[in-house]
Amino acid sequence: MKLSAISERLGTTLHGDGDVEITGVMGMEQAGPTELTFLANPKYAPKVKHTKAAAILISQPVEGLGIASLVSKNPYHDFARALELFYQPPKPAAGVHAMAHVDPTAVLGEGASIGPFVSVGRNVRIGRNAVLHPSVVIYEGAQIGDDFLAHSHATVREFCRIGDRVILQNGTVVGGDGFGFAKTAAGTHYKIVQSGITVIEDDVEIQSLTAIDRATVGESRVKRGAKIDNLVQVGHASIVGEDNIICSQVGLAGSTILEKNVLLAGQVGISGHLTIHDNVIVYAQSGVGDNIPAGSIISGSPAFEAGTWRRSVTAFPKLGELLKTVRRLEKRIEELEASKESQ
Repeated sequence: MKLSAISERLGTTLHGDGDVEITGVMGMEQAGPTELTFLANPKYAPKVKHTKAAAILISQPVEGLGIASLVSKNPYHDFARALELFYQPPKPAAGVHAMAHVDPTAVLGEGASIGPFVSVGRNVRIGRNAVLHPSVVIYEGAQIGDDFLAHSHATVREFCRIGDRVILQNGTVVGGDGFGFAKTAAGTHYKIVQSGITVIEDDVEIQSLTAIDRATVGESRVKRGAKIDNLVQVGHASIVGEDNIICSQVGLAGSTILEKNVLLAGQVGISGHLTIHDNVIVYAQSGVGDNIPAGSIISGSPAFEAGTWRRSVTAFPKLGELLKTVRRLEKRIEELEASKESQ
């Protein structure tokens, strides 16, 4: 595809030779002489002069670049759109595979593709253009919207509700039992029936081996546009807010509330029964045990304001020497006081 055609499709401003043929999109260091690359983060700008790419998506023109450029208001977004011009994941043909089981009471929308070893339970409703890859399991009474995509071994448990354009990657479990047990007089653990459901709103993607537990009563909910990475645990009765980004290995204890545009970096742990308000960023490996005000950036375990945390971490390796200094000063003071008393 000619670079000029790509520029037109993306709505960018072309600088340089628009007749160059582009065969794909690649990162700056890997791109070859027929590929388009991108610069989204200014800190990587020095690498531009070393790229072998034919052209680059960039936020502003650069003099003496040596290659063609597509000037974009949002290079990373346009990079994602450019990828779609060269690669689309395969989509299975519509129809129900002979080795799938779909209960007679289930309703499948037009254009559904149901792969081998899929199981769709009683009274399930699935909207138009769903794709269920091999070994997906949809339990009884689940209600699912249009353009649903479930990769192999994803599971949607009984009576859970899923909106439109939801993607479940391999091994995701929506609506597994919450971790609820009551201690008996004999000291054993009595299982509490998890009678609630999990609700997944529109445009959510949940990646591999992540579990969104159903509530003991009521519901757990993942709101519109949230994106949840691999190996995340969302405890029962939790709420994941609109447009949240939750990175790998995060754990939310039960009844956690995340409001809009919260970002949790990898391996963050959240105590239950608290609220993280709008636009909060929590750095990796933080442990959160309190409500967090809107707009905060926090880090550490226990987590607190990120700037203070960075200063504290810088000081931490020096604590041993500081302690020695304090002890020397204390000893010196004791010696001075003893000297005064002897006089």
